[in-house]
Amino acid sequence: VVERNIVRSIKFSGNDSYKAVKLIKKLDFNVGDNLDLIQAESGRKTIEEFYIEKGYAFARVILDETGVSAGKLVYRILEGARVRTGSVRFDGNNTISSKKLKRLVSTKEKKFWFWKKYYEADVVEDDVTGLRNVYYDRGYLDSSVTARREFNEDKSLVNITFEIDEGAIYSTGRIIFSGNNHFDDEELSAKLKLIEGEVYNKRKADLDIRRVVNLYRENGFIDVEVGRNLKFVSESEVEIELRIDEGDRFRIGQVNITGNEETRDRVVRRVMDEYEFLPGSWYNGDIARGDGTGELEKDIRRTTLMESATITASGKSAGQRDALVNVIEGQTGSIMVGAGVASDSGVIGQLVYEQKNFDISDKPESFMELVTGQAYKGGGQNLRIALQPGTEVSEYSISFTEPYFQNRPVSLDVVGSSYERGRDSYDEKRTRGYVGFEKRLKDHWRKSISFRLESVDIASVDVDAPQEVIDDKGDNTMAGIRFGIGRNMTDSKYNPSEGYSFNASYEQVAGDHTFGVLRGTHRYYKTLFEDLAERKTILATKLHAGAIVGDAPVFEKFYAGGQGSLRGFDYRGVSTRGLQTNVANPKRKDPIGSDWIFLAKAEVIVPLVGDNFSALFFLDSGIIDTGNYRAAIGTGIQIMIPQWFGPVPMRFELSAPFMKSDGDETQVFSFSVGRLF
Repeated sequence: VVERNIVRSIKFSGNDSYKAVKLIKKLDFNVGDNLDLIQAESGRKTIEEFYIEKGYAFARVILDETGVSAGKLVYRILEGARVRTGSVRFDGNNTISSKKLKRLVSTKEKKFWFWKKYYEADVVEDDVTGLRNVYYDRGYLDSSVTARREFNEDKSLVNITFEIDEGAIYSTGRIIFSGNNHFDDEELSAKLKLIEGEVYNKRKADLDIRRVVNLYRENGFIDVEVGRNLKFVSESEVEIELRIDEGDRFRIGQVNITGNEETRDRVVRRVMDEYEFLPGSWYNGDIARGDGTGELEKDIRRTTLMESATITASGKSAGQRDALVNVIEGQTGSIMVGAGVASDSGVIGQLVYEQKNFDISDKPESFMELVTGQAYKGGGQNLRIALQPGTEVSEYSISFTEPYFQNRPVSLDVVGSSYERGRDSYDEKRTRGYVGFEKRLKDHWRKSISFRLESVDIASVDVDAPQEVIDDKGDNTMAGIRFGIGRNMTDSKYNPSEGYSFNASYEQVAGDHTFGVLRGTHRYYKTLFEDLAERKTILATKLHAGAIVGDAPVFEKFYAGGQGSLRGFDYRGVSTRGLQTNVANPKRKDPIGSDWIFLAKAEVIVPLVGDNFSALFFLDSGIIDTGNYRAAIGTGIQIMIPQWFGPVPMRFELSAPFMKSDGDETQVFSFSVGRLF
């Protein structure tokens, strides 16, 4: 019988900076476990790496072997000095400034005496690799980068210099295709960003490969592979060969859905139908990539509120592949209690119940199903009940959305709401019923029709209120029908960086007032600059116009000013002013709205820290049916906190009008949560 040795004790010596309790937690074994010499040696390396990560660049850990046979593990630690990072410099960088390169490297120099940065050798090596890639991406194919470290006498401080030899910059020569049978060279060349004669850019070259792959995959070649060969034809020119292995072409066989325990199959299938991802069609491997990043996969996840959605090809039939849709369901119901604040609306409380996977036809079979929330669920519809009392605005609403009315790409919205807000010379109370349909067409077009029935009560009218307000005093009943058309060609629903969108509508209103409202909005986004960390500086522009046809009441006319309109001016601070009544020497004081409006706005968003903090610079301008042309310039900060507010930002803005008219009310500071540009 040979008795197995066990760990009887674990001790450390020389650990002046860290207590034994902390170091023991780094080990994957403890007292009482079987003693494994390989595991004991692994523990030594783990402790040593821990010290090095903490800045003890010369730390060494030794396992004392004298007590191992008795189960006693003793680790002797030679900590050495904790090395602080002094300066971080760059040498030889002629085309990229040191300021830009400093943003890219993780090795940072100390800023203040109380903010110390410690040296990590692995991080420096990673920075060397990263800098090489930056230069290679920009066409410096022969560049080299090394790191020179200069330690002080006791090795407690190191100054680091990244020495850069940029070498020659290469231009793009001929671009050759090989192995392409289905698409000719001209069709493939139309997909490329690299242009012969321009500077070679690896990022564009990588994008070209993805674009060619996507072209093949969206046409059924789901196994296509594209490689790249570089041939140096001179000291400053490189020739590119794109090698294409097309593989076989496949049509879609069966479409099978798994993982949806609560959500109906049809909820997922109708999204796929809208993308024409149907049995018998060519298998579009671009929108169904199998990793959740395809456009169809992302839309299934967003539309059905899944935690994940992937579509993978399966089967071995000739010319056909089945599509396996695997989803993981997420939490779709929520009750939110909170509060918000905005410069235009004051403080608003919130009590919101929302079920984003509602099914109005799923009636409960028992009282327990109703109590536990198992009923009325699984149909992909949205039900939202919101109570939002506020200091300036109060709103209470219930809304229902069916994104696929009668299983077609038509969304149905039904809303009932009550709204109260104090205006300059009266209080406004609205009770509203709304039904809207929007049909999604091909090529990102949309057309819509909606109906509203609304009662607007104008009460608490001031003694000196304008006659236009007095004429609308009391209850006003209106019914409206609205027709709209639009198109969205941006690259992101929430934070676009390229593309445009526009929408136009006309609403005819009847009842106590008869008039029409014509509106149109065009937005345009362009990336002005992308830094070495791939952060984008974005230009956003907006044109908005509206006109009243007929004679509308004051509460239906156009007002400008505030967030989402003319920053630099107060909310509804730009308006035609009505003449006071019942006072001597009346003045045009309170806003009564305008019959037409035009706004032209531009904004530049510049990233500051990561993707969460950006600077804003904007110019807002516009005109209404009275007064001069208005304009204001401003700046601000945009903060993205996805875990708090989702994909919309907080904004804090300062603005100064430099063109205005008499009677306009200005506002220097504004803030909000949500994209209101």
